[in-house]
Amino acid sequence: MKSAKILLTAAALAVVLGGSAYAKTLVYCSEGSPANFDPGTTTGGNDFDASSRTIYSRLVEFKHGSTEVEPGLAESWDISPDGLTYTFHLRKGVKFQSTDYFTPTRDLNADDVIFSFMRQQDDKSPWFTYLPNLSYDYYVGMDMPKYTKEWKKVDDNTVQLVLTEPNAPMLANLAMDFASIVSKEYADKLQASGNLADFASKPIGTGPFQFVDYQVDSTIRYAANPDYYKGKEKIDNLIFSIVSNATTRLEKIRAGECDVMAYPNPADVPSIKADANLTTYEQAGLNIGYMSYNTTLPPLDKPEVRHALNMAIDRDALIKALFQDAGATPANNLIPPTMWSWNKDVKFDKYDPDAAKKVLAAAGLTKIDLWAAAEISRPYNPSFQRAAELIQADWAKVGVTANIISEEWTKYRADGKKKDRSGAFQIGWSGDNGDPDNFFATLFSCSAIGVSNYSSWCDKDFENDIQKAKTTSDIAERTKYYQDAQVVFAKEAPAFLLAHSQVYVVTDKKVQGFVQDPLGMHRFDGVDVTE
Repeated sequence: MKSAKILLTAAALAVVLGGSAYAKTLVYCSEGSPANFDPGTTTGGNDFDASSRTIYSRLVEFKHGSTEVEPGLAESWDISPDGLTYTFHLRKGVKFQSTDYFTPTRDLNADDVIFSFMRQQDDKSPWFTYLPNLSYDYYVGMDMPKYTKEWKKVDDNTVQLVLTEPNAPMLANLAMDFASIVSKEYADKLQASGNLADFASKPIGTGPFQFVDYQVDSTIRYAANPDYYKGKEKIDNLIFSIVSNATTRLEKIRAGECDVMAYPNPADVPSIKADANLTTYEQAGLNIGYMSYNTTLPPLDKPEVRHALNMAIDRDALIKALFQDAGATPANNLIPPTMWSWNKDVKFDKYDPDAAKKVLAAAGLTKIDLWAAAEISRPYNPSFQRAAELIQADWAKVGVTANIISEEWTKYRADGKKKDRSGAFQIGWSGDNGDPDNFFATLFSCSAIGVSNYSSWCDKDFENDIQKAKTTSDIAERTKYYQDAQVVFAKEAPAFLLAHSQVYVVTDKKVQGFVQDPLGMHRFDGVDVTE
């Protein structure tokens, strides 16, 4: 184990170590605090790292390091010839976690599966609003209420999803974090006691690790789940040390205070690669950094104004300043060039401050709010603050004064969803399942307004393309629809597109079995530490 350790309370130590003096511990330096531990209610990668990929499991899963779907809690499934009925055959004997606050009396069954999804759809259920300002963003933003006709229990170990129309990405969607399976028995217990909020702060799942405790904005502790259906993990306890500053995360891994860190500063990548005590993982990310304009408020409701704001930004200089030599590809489309259906013929606005100045002056745009999350690094944007300062300087050159609004990450995302939010909002996305629908529909569909469509943009031509693309499994046909959608997006410019970045994860040499994930998640099942 590491020479420097985060202190555990006596009670937590007893739970985590399980009586063993030789327990293996892995410490992950995470970049941000989770909003909570209910993955149905959250959208951030740091939220999912702390909940869905540690505590929970899903009907189907993504293979480590891949977007390929494999069996999970469902050991097999059948899809009807018309594509409308998915029948899942559940594994028998899967146990929910036992903790000091809940002991299950039965194994996983179809009731848990149905509850896991219907709580996100049934607005009459107390679970639909069990937290303040609750919204099931993924479920709604991906149009699951529209496509779900019913979840049907065939027997305790068989459940069916019946759709209203075929949906090509559906199986991959069910491997996503929002589709994590929760315990109905635990929910019923909390509902009976009136302590519904505990569902998000004291989680129960079937995943590789079980929750021990959380010191807010500091430390999350987990223990290996002794009843995990794939077998107990090699590490006995897992600790998330929450460190928002990338420089500090690097100092900690070099000092032996953590074993894995995410999102190093781009400037530090060369020295990290040269460090014989560290292992550097890197790959082209399935991601996009962008800045949403609120297209409902004048003068940003005019495409020519949005294009002009794009043209006023020296994007090449911005990318160089943010990513340095760590690797980033300027974005021409919402999806990265590594993803199928990427349209090579679409080009982003060229830097032309003189032309931009004329359009912006004619539109009377002299002031704009420019949003920047405080103290957080994302793979698609290493520094929202630095980006805001550089964009502010570029816009000043064309006569537009930008007022930078800075907020903590969780509040930032919540305020950004408001339909009356002003100005330009920096945000980004790491793909969840490798399907273009996960970018187009999740981020810019009409149903995602107020959820993950930070531009509040609803375009009938774009919407028509992405909705038609879901109804066929023919890749060539889907590709045509998505390529057409990219043309519409480029014409209407609801957002400034920044870059698709290279993604890095750093581990101590003692860490074995870690696999970098193309979907941007950090998973610790299958990981070991050696002395």
